[in-house]
Amino acid sequence: MRLVSLLLFLIFTLLPFTAGHILPGLSEGRSREQKVWVREGSSAVLPCHLSPRKTRESSKQLPDKISVLWKRHGGSAHQEPHVVLEVGHSGLQKTAQLMKPRVSLQDSALRNGNFSLRIDPVRSEDVGLYEAQVKYRTEVHSCHVELGVITVTLSPPNPVTESELLLMSCNSSHRASLVETCWFHKEHLGPTSRTFCSLSGTLSILHPAMSDAGSWRCQLRYSDKEIISATFNLQILGFDGPTNPVVYAAAGSAADLPCSLSYLPRAFGMRVVAAHWSHPAGGHLEDRGTSQNLSSRSFPLHLPVVGPGDAGQYRCTVSVGHRTISRDVTLAVLTVTPSIQGPVSEGNRLLLICSLTHSQGHERFQWTHLDSAPTKSKLDVASPRGLEGHSSRMGPTLEIPQVSQKDMGTWECSVYGPEGRLGAVEYDLQITGAQVSSAPSIFSGQITFGLTLTLFLLLAVCVVALALQKRARAPALPALEGMFAASVPWKPMEEKQKGKIQQTEC
Repeated sequence: MRLVSLLLFLIFTLLPFTAGHILPGLSEGRSREQKVWVREGSSAVLPCHLSPRKTRESSKQLPDKISVLWKRHGGSAHQEPHVVLEVGHSGLQKTAQLMKPRVSLQDSALRNGNFSLRIDPVRSEDVGLYEAQVKYRTEVHSCHVELGVITVTLSPPNPVTESELLLMSCNSSHRASLVETCWFHKEHLGPTSRTFCSLSGTLSILHPAMSDAGSWRCQLRYSDKEIISATFNLQILGFDGPTNPVVYAAAGSAADLPCSLSYLPRAFGMRVVAAHWSHPAGGHLEDRGTSQNLSSRSFPLHLPVVGPGDAGQYRCTVSVGHRTISRDVTLAVLTVTPSIQGPVSEGNRLLLICSLTHSQGHERFQWTHLDSAPTKSKLDVASPRGLEGHSSRMGPTLEIPQVSQKDMGTWECSVYGPEGRLGAVEYDLQITGAQVSSAPSIFSGQITFGLTLTLFLLLAVCVVALALQKRARAPALPALEGMFAASVPWKPMEEKQKGKIQQTEC
């Protein structure tokens, strides 16, 4: 009994060892079959490497005489195989005529144990079971790889133009029944307004936009629980920037309207490119210019001077090959209208109205006095400098109740939106008489009072001086005064004249 137990123990112990290790000189037999799924048009690598045991045992590189033979069995292993690629001991390489430019060995040196087959690009007819036989010395190594192809079809093909109906379909060479197809955009489910998982493998986008471009992945789920997916990059030929761009420009300034493609057409082999601008004026389209530039994807329209009459919608039409795409660009013009034309007199009430043509409804206005002090150059959201009694200086209208010389200079009306500052227009405020500086009223009253007091004092001094002079010339004896007057009758008249002269001197 003990002998039987010992024999059974030895059998079950040695069996796994002999199954996992092949003696040198014998073939390793058929390896485990692998599956590789590749999207049509991309590259595929069918793996074939030495086993880990062989890699550990091969301390040196493989010998020079190695032969590699890759065969394809077609759709199933029962079909007659045909040679895909063969490399003999001498290094001579043979390739099937239909796959000659597309197949190669990943390691052409064949010295590192890598005998993988590379197919680039993969076609739908490449589906099938591939077998590799590697012979070196007295050993034979074999690999079996099943290649499946996933086909993603775009209608129209890449590149897709904006606003053009797009149909995307996805299927594979798997033989089981398809249960569900799901589409993922940038690893997220598509727009919530559409169903991206359905029984059919077709997805339709009525009006493709630039936001639909980028990485897409289709996932196929079959009845045998097999799940296959493929990733591809959707390219949309359209315009950069927002869908409906608006350019804000001040009246009297220049404006540049953008028209830039998302890709350089030459990258898709399209060499006929023409851009045309038009502007609806007076009920008809006014041509604004045509440009052709094969080395650029930008076709802007430059307007040297714009006014309110130039505002409105412009259309950029680009012809790329046999396709035509267009984008509308809106020009909004900023103007400032004063309530008083020309120079304004001090003390007058003034209104500055900032107007915007083709407003989008989200703009807000702010006034700035550019000639004020640095600490007061920006208008605050609260009451403005020098505009007492007004709650806000935000808004299109700026009110100055009493114009003073402090308000003279350049005022700027800026327009802001959710994305920041959009544009600005300036107005130069001129004030009449502002160049002559007058003293404040309190100081002018004091100066007038001082001058009056000074003149009064000078007059009083003159009167006192005249009185003193008369008293100094009066005679000491009154009796002699009559005699002197009788002997000299013309004397009083002369004294009167002298008195008048003295008064005039004072």
